[in-house]
Amino acid sequence: MISPSSIDQVFETARVEEVIGDFVQLKKAGSNFKGLSPFSDERSPSFMVSPVKQIWKDFSTGKGGTSVSFLMEHEHFTYPEAIRYLAKKYNIELDETEQSDEQKEKANERESLYLVSEFANTYFQKVLHKTDQGRSIGLSYFKERGFTEETIKKFDLGYSLNEWQAFTDEALKQGYNIDFLAKTGLTIVKEDKRFDRFKGRVMFPIKSMSGRVLGYGGRILIADKKAAKYVNSPESDIYHKSKVLYGIYHAKQSIAKEDNCYLVEGYTDVIQFHQTGIHNVVSSSGTALTSEQIRLINRLTKNITVLFDGDAAGMRASLRGIDLILEQGMNVKVCSFPEGEDPDSFARQNTLEELTLYLNENAKDFIQFKASILFEDSKNDPIKKADTVRDIVNSISKIPDRIKKEIYIQECARIMDLSEEVLFSTLAQMDKKESQDDHKKGAPEQQAFDVIKHHQEPVEKVDVQYLLERKIIEILLLYGNKTEDFEDLVLKENEKGELILEPIIQQAKVFEKIFLDLQEDEMQFTNAHFKTMYYTIIDRLNQDKNFELKTFVNSVDQNMANEITTILMDDERYALDDWNRMNIFPKQKMNSVAQLVSETILSLRCFLIDLKVKEFQQETLKNKIDSNRNILEEVKDYSGLKMLLSRKLNRVL
Repeated sequence: MISPSSIDQVFETARVEEVIGDFVQLKKAGSNFKGLSPFSDERSPSFMVSPVKQIWKDFSTGKGGTSVSFLMEHEHFTYPEAIRYLAKKYNIELDETEQSDEQKEKANERESLYLVSEFANTYFQKVLHKTDQGRSIGLSYFKERGFTEETIKKFDLGYSLNEWQAFTDEALKQGYNIDFLAKTGLTIVKEDKRFDRFKGRVMFPIKSMSGRVLGYGGRILIADKKAAKYVNSPESDIYHKSKVLYGIYHAKQSIAKEDNCYLVEGYTDVIQFHQTGIHNVVSSSGTALTSEQIRLINRLTKNITVLFDGDAAGMRASLRGIDLILEQGMNVKVCSFPEGEDPDSFARQNTLEELTLYLNENAKDFIQFKASILFEDSKNDPIKKADTVRDIVNSISKIPDRIKKEIYIQECARIMDLSEEVLFSTLAQMDKKESQDDHKKGAPEQQAFDVIKHHQEPVEKVDVQYLLERKIIEILLLYGNKTEDFEDLVLKENEKGELILEPIIQQAKVFEKIFLDLQEDEMQFTNAHFKTMYYTIIDRLNQDKNFELKTFVNSVDQNMANEITTILMDDERYALDDWNRMNIFPKQKMNSVAQLVSETILSLRCFLIDLKVKEFQQETLKNKIDSNRNILEEVKDYSGLKMLLSRKLNRVL
């Protein structure tokens, strides 16, 4: 269990923009940052981070909160794990008591899978460095690949003993459940037999973006025709190979900084590049590239450079991945290595300067690369050449941006020595066919020059009380603990017997002022969510003199946290559209806090008075006017009070 003082220290130190910046590429937008949502598939940014308020909001999904809630949402951390992650990031030593066996048992299944995977990671490293078999076989292999001790430890490389159940026996001995060993795929269970999946293999842990071990890749080192060279962990609740990239944990910051990601095929390619000095590199872990993996990169950069081995057959097989990248609206370059070389061997034989120079000079635009590969096979065959052109135009058709499409068509025409008209015609045919296919699947088809009847949407009625109650919640969250000088209005009769408002100055905390004013006029929140939030916030402000917004947001349930971030970040939405870049400058709030509080409370009072007057008027219509003189007098008094308040607000109500 983590001590409250340690948790407080983490909250005080962690910066939401730094934490989220490890997972999402953030760009400055006024005083905030914006980026693509990591929770939905989008091409226009709807994700906002506020360094001032230390909160984030994803307008595409409605999620929001602080750095801790982001880690819990994005990485599926428990609350204590999110705190531990931040403590590690900011080098904070936690005051923590060891979990009991009973507490371990209470951990949910998903968390148990993570615990088993982390134990295996520690175990395989220990075997590699501390056992004779690990050192003579596993460590020797890594040294032969040219990996240094520092690199081996950085990537947590390990070794699984060449024994049937050495790992399983040790895990059971340490109290880990056989069900979770089987579900992670570390142990294979067949009836009453149990044996290690990765027996006799060097181990490559596959980590999430936050560094959690999700699964493993294991390479066999002994000659065995029946055994696969590489074996990966099977799919589980925590490991989905189509959504994971090997090396993303070590590469994420460099990818964002360099605004480019190198994509390779194997584990050792990633490790060798890192050791040479190029860190913005990831691998699809030996599987075919997927849309989910591309979107993972898309959060950090729009630019991908695909690195291929010098094997022409392998390059052709991998060209499909380029189309997937283009579909996501990303920029693609391709670089191949000399015949017989791969990223691992080439990086090992060259210095950082030589490797960087080679990549810069040989990275081609995808059209140039695809044309050079396919054109080589078809240059003497007109039919094959036509197929090659269609193949390249098909890739161009995947690009969502129309301007990019046109530029690439022009480039393709130049390379293939064909007219642009022919290529544009081919592209139009492909787009039409795709549109027809979509229509067959149920998408509505629109004919050219169709007259579309405009259906006028009903005008949504503004709920004034909802907006004012929402504004009160916002004021409490932002300024609740602040002390201000308030100009109060005391209702008095003058010498003529007329009602007048006499101002007096009183000093008070914002939350006290709001609470007392609402109580005095017996004003109640009509929105149930706001009512709950109001009393929760007032109670916390009353108890905690050092009230902090980010601490409060972390302490409430997720539904309330989402509602709070929506309220606080709604005014920041305009920054997502980058209006300043278009020379449109939204008016900034200039009112003082005291004035904001007073105006909001006065507006609510006026609104409620208006409701009361309407209520009296309806009652008068139901009965004879002569018998309702008292009601009419009350209407007159309320109307007079409303007029006084409107003067104070300097507006017509």
